[in-house]
Order: sequence, then C-alpha cells, then structure tokens
Amino acid sequence: MRTKHLIIATILLFASTTVRSQDAKEISTKALNVTDIDAMEMTSTLTIMDAKGHERIRKTSTASKKFGETTKIITKFTAPADVKGTGLLVYDYENKNDDMWIYLPAIRKVRRIVSSEKGKSFMGSEFSNADMSKPNLDDYTYKTLGTEEYHGIMCWKIESVPMNDDLAYDNGFSKKIALIDKNSYFTYKITYYDLNNELHKEMTISGYDEVGSGMFLARNMVMINLQNGRKSILTIDQLQNGSSLTENSFTPAALEK
Repeated sequence: MRTKHLIIATILLFASTTVRSQDAKEISTKALNVTDIDAMEMTSTLTIMDAKGHERIRKTSTASKKFGETTKIITKFTAPADVKGTGLLVYDYENKNDDMWIYLPAIRKVRRIVSSEKGKSFMGSEFSNADMSKPNLDDYTYKTLGTEEYHGIMCWKIESVPMNDDLAYDNGFSKKIALIDKNSYFTYKITYYDLNNELHKEMTISGYDEVGSGMFLARNMVMINLQNGRKSILTIDQLQNGSSLTENSFTPAALEK
C-alpha cells in the first residue's frame, strides 16, 4: 500500500511540475505575442551613459515587416555624424536562429553577425545584438517562480534558462527572470545573470501603447549594467503602424543605401 501511495505521489508531483513548466512557457509566449506587430516604422533615440553619467546620443530609424513567417527588421543610424549610415538587418525566424547583418560605412562593407556575437554590445550600448530581435522561445526552459508586485501591478515571475551552454554563450546570459503582468501580459522588467550566474543587467520596460488590434509596443526601455554602472535608454520618438516598404527594402544590399 505504501509503495502504491509513493507511486501515485510521484506521478502527481511529475504532473504538477510539467503543468507549471507548460504554464510558464505559455505565459512567455503570450507576452511575446502581445507585441508581435506585423509591420511598423519608427524613429528612436538611443542614449548611452557611462558610470559617471556622461551621455552619448544616437538617433535611429527602424522599419519592421513580416513576410510569411519571417519578420524582417532594418535599423539605420541617422545621427550623430560618426555613426550615421551604420545599419543593422535582422531576419527574425519563427523556428530557427535569426540571421543578422551590420553595415559599417567607414569600411563600406556589410558583415554578417555570427551566433557568438549576438550577446555582444549593440553599438556600444548595454543592449545586446540579441535584444534587437524576438527570442526563440524553444531555446529556453521555463519555470514560474511565483508572483511579485511591480509598481502596484501583480506580475508572474518567470525564469528562462538557455537549453545548453552554446545558447547561453551566444546570448550572453545564464538565465533571465521576467516580471509579466498577469492581466495584460506586458513585460515590465527583465533581470539577467551572466555566464557565472552572477547578477548582471536589469531592463525595465514602460510606456506601452496600442498600435493595432490588441497589439502593443513599449516606448521606453532602460538597460542598467549592475556590474559596471553603465546605462542605456532606448526611446521611441515617432511610431507608425504599418509599412508600405517592399521585401527589397529588407536585404543586405539595402543596408548600403
């Protein structure tokens, strides 16, 4: 009888763990989907601050459009002069690793960004190249760590861990913990841990605006490096829902124009 009870208890525990894992991934999926806009164009300001508060301001223009199951994103720096013309192109696939290219006007060359560079700094900021596209949900395992109140909003606390060491290295973190609104599925905060599992960076996200039927975009993202005191702020200045650009505008050759 005791053996039977033990088997039943083990099955129930396994089933409970599986459900929690599925729930955590489902929450993460809904959080991603609520910002999955088919097409848009925007201008943004990237502010890069060192530990002493000295600022560098960079202006960008971005267009994003979905072609089939692939979202293509092109970003070009428009100011200041030393970075003007620099461009980033991302092919954000549904079920495989993204493709990325960068154009550097100083050498007049388009260069592919390899997987090992995706966790590196995006144009000297605390954001990474990987932050410029949506994560591939299947690259992680998920766990619900409970709930946490964030500025009066009750949120799920969801932990995401890369499936293997290679993915951790490519993305530049061993795990991340997100606070996701239990009602809207907006993500308000993400805490990143480095490859030594030490607290590394913290991103706060705010200013969600509806840009389509049930689709939202955050206008402000702040990434703080808790290890070196540096901070980067990405603010959307103007936003247009939809885009008339054709697929030819989202090619490596288009980065040079």
